[in-house]
Amino acid sequence: MLAITKASLRALLRNPSAVVFNLIFPLIFIVVFGFISGGSFRIDIALEEGSDMNNPVIENLEKISSIKIIKGKPDSEMLSELEKGRVDAIIGLEKNENGIVIINLKTTKASPERGRIFKMMLNEIIDKQNLAMTKSELPQVPMTELKEEVVEGRKFKTIDFILPGQLGFSLLSAGVFGTAFIFISLRQTLVIKRFFATPINKTYILLGESLSRLIFSMFSSVIIILIGTFFFGFTLVNGFVTFINMMILSIIALIVFLGFGFVVSGIAKNESAVPPIANLITLPQFLLAGTFFPISNFPDWLQPVSRILPLTYLNEALRKVSFEGASLLDVRYDILIMLIWGVVVYAIAVKVFKWEGE
Repeated sequence: MLAITKASLRALLRNPSAVVFNLIFPLIFIVVFGFISGGSFRIDIALEEGSDMNNPVIENLEKISSIKIIKGKPDSEMLSELEKGRVDAIIGLEKNENGIVIINLKTTKASPERGRIFKMMLNEIIDKQNLAMTKSELPQVPMTELKEEVVEGRKFKTIDFILPGQLGFSLLSAGVFGTAFIFISLRQTLVIKRFFATPINKTYILLGESLSRLIFSMFSSVIIILIGTFFFGFTLVNGFVTFINMMILSIIALIVFLGFGFVVSGIAKNESAVPPIANLITLPQFLLAGTFFPISNFPDWLQPVSRILPLTYLNEALRKVSFEGASLLDVRYDILIMLIWGVVVYAIAVKVFKWEGE
């Protein structure tokens, strides 16, 4: 088994496509997104419970396409989301004894740019509303006032979103493409058939090939995380503990993704059939699993599809661990979904996997 692992690992290192898909490709995305602060622009705000939903300020905010208003969630939950940078601002509307509407605005240091932009938008709406009030025959008093409170929070940078997605991208590529191509090649060149002439158990052949990919992918993961941390300020909340948790999540995910590779190698008739089948598995996950953009940016009808994909749960777990300081116990639901996928995929792999070419 160890001899097979060593030989397979050597072949991986000599394979340009393996290096490109597992290391170079994700690093290119990390460098590109590390140097920009852009991305799709949207401001997520939450309404406090009991706020006046029919106020003209709310009606005007709902007309702005770049603002998404979250309603009907507990204040404590939204405050927690604000501190983590998942929500850019919270507003609450109440009237004082003089009949003036007071808008209590809470922004966060975790999302300072969007908080400032939203405050400017809100001030513009309030000023227009108060100006209209002044020009009317009613008493010249401000109809609406704004009070702001800044909540402490860790700044969520672009790299904090992009790097976990690229790490997931690397692991999925390694699990599907790497495994499928190598086993198709081993079957067609009759290498596996020659293995059968030796005393080695077929389980150790699988373990040896899987172990080589595990070593290679973990090495790639370490490089990706270190470059993101030291060159672009990627957040590892609890330092080395967070790093270890991310590596454990990566190992679990790679084991699941290897199952997809075994399925592809079992279905594909030859090497030319691998890319189309593998892309059917990987492309939807690359595009819909929150690798490049938040799932919340997708249309409502598309989000349930994203919530089915295993890469979605890896990406979310990695971001919770790295930025929020969540433990593996805190992301047990994400791990459970990945493990369920693993059981299903390996059950299919056992049915379709072939040791010899047709």
